[in-house]
Amino acid sequence: MNSIFLRIYGGMLAALVLVAVLGALSVHLLNEVRADQYRERLAHGTFTLMADNLVSLGELERKRTLLIWGRLLGIPLELQSTADAGLDGGQRSQLQRGLVLVEKTGPHAARVMRQVGTEDLLLTGEVEQISEQLARATIYLLVDELVRYPIGEQPRRLAEIKRNKGFGFDLSLRRLEQIDMDDDQRRRVDEGDTVMALGKDGDSIRVVSGLVGTPWVLEIGPLYQMNPYPPQLLALIALLGLCLIGLIVYLLVRQLERRLSDLESAATRIAQGSLDTRVAADDADSVGRLAAAFNGMAEHLQRSLAIQRELVRAVSHELRTPVARLRFGLEMIASARDDQAREKYLAGMDGDIHDLDKLVDEMLTYARLEQGAPALHFQRVDLDALLDQVIAELAPLRREVRVVRGPCQVEVSEMEGQEHWVEAEPRYLHRALQNLVSNAMRHAESQVSLSYQLGVQRCRIDVDDDGPGVPENVWDRIFTPFTRLDDSRTRASGGHGLGLSIVRRIIYWHNGRASVARSEQLGGARFSLSWPRTQDAQ
Repeated sequence: MNSIFLRIYGGMLAALVLVAVLGALSVHLLNEVRADQYRERLAHGTFTLMADNLVSLGELERKRTLLIWGRLLGIPLELQSTADAGLDGGQRSQLQRGLVLVEKTGPHAARVMRQVGTEDLLLTGEVEQISEQLARATIYLLVDELVRYPIGEQPRRLAEIKRNKGFGFDLSLRRLEQIDMDDDQRRRVDEGDTVMALGKDGDSIRVVSGLVGTPWVLEIGPLYQMNPYPPQLLALIALLGLCLIGLIVYLLVRQLERRLSDLESAATRIAQGSLDTRVAADDADSVGRLAAAFNGMAEHLQRSLAIQRELVRAVSHELRTPVARLRFGLEMIASARDDQAREKYLAGMDGDIHDLDKLVDEMLTYARLEQGAPALHFQRVDLDALLDQVIAELAPLRREVRVVRGPCQVEVSEMEGQEHWVEAEPRYLHRALQNLVSNAMRHAESQVSLSYQLGVQRCRIDVDDDGPGVPENVWDRIFTPFTRLDDSRTRASGGHGLGLSIVRRIIYWHNGRASVARSEQLGGARFSLSWPRTQDAQ
């Protein structure tokens, strides 16, 4: 299966089938446990009553009593040792706690065991119809127990037996006229017979027997037959539940499949050249974050390709002038009549080659910075030493322009007298400041000023000049590659329009920004670099 969603649906179907099988097994086990508990609850009171009555009897009396009970109940009763019963540790522990143990031996038959007092003997009976036979046995035993007491004490004694022997059904002594039976049943009860009647709900039975010589009628029940959960109904419920779960999961997975399909379609369109393709990224879940990352990637790709096209276009334009001058120089050298003219043209060609070399260097630097985060090794840089170094390097290049240190501000008084440092990549920060000062010197009339402001969290370097300045309507695009102004800052000043773009990328990778404004100090342009004084670990 090539589709991940086919595998998801297959796995979901397998999971649903497994849940159905486990559910069926669980219901079967639940019915078995319920049946065991039902049989134990019915048998507990009756066998406890018989076992307790055997405690005080001798061996011969026990045998005679068991024979009598066996004939009355219609079930064989016997006493056997615990070792002969073949019980495991859990069953023996259950009997020692005074509980009744019921072992199923057939569809409706069971072997019932109860320990006799603290002796190592078990009262065992083979019950064929556990509900009916135990009901009759309970009647015989209770009647035999109650007739030993005066009529007035019989209700109290029955209540004690019910409380102490742990019967799993109701026991009551009532008068004959209080019993809901027909006339024939009343007659049989009055004669001392045992009558089994259906309950009002039709799902239970009541066992009623009259106590001869007393006004009382002993009633047991209602006794409910243990009805296991019907497998057909359970299968239907399970099927409906699994279908509902499957439908919900399908709808969730289908929505996920649709959203991923949109991502796949968008990626295909971008690969075909439609770089403005975007996908909806409104949700905050994993797919929504993936869509947002996809849109960011597409935007970055579109911007990078646009910059690349602009770079190729601008480079091809910038190369025309020096190449044309080189061709012209070669033609003039060929026609030169003396060495002095030849030297003049060679010097011009050398300048053109220098311009080409400088252009290639700036293009490589800009491309490297635009491609992605360069390897930056941040370290502490002394601002005073950096400004002095740049002034010493560039001031001699144009003698008519003075490059000076302006007023520096340190916002925290505790830092005065200490080394004024910032965390930066020394090589790139030096390059950015060089570009700003070179740009200012090309357009200044007489002076360029360097200053900085240093705070606890941020720092800023300002480069001011007294040139014509930068019009405010182009402040937002002055850092765009190959942007050069044709009015106040003319092409005659030189440059290739990449210096400020390099500055912007360098300060961007320092988590800062570059800006331009009107210089209040000298009246020209002010270029500023602002970034955090300390950098996070890279």
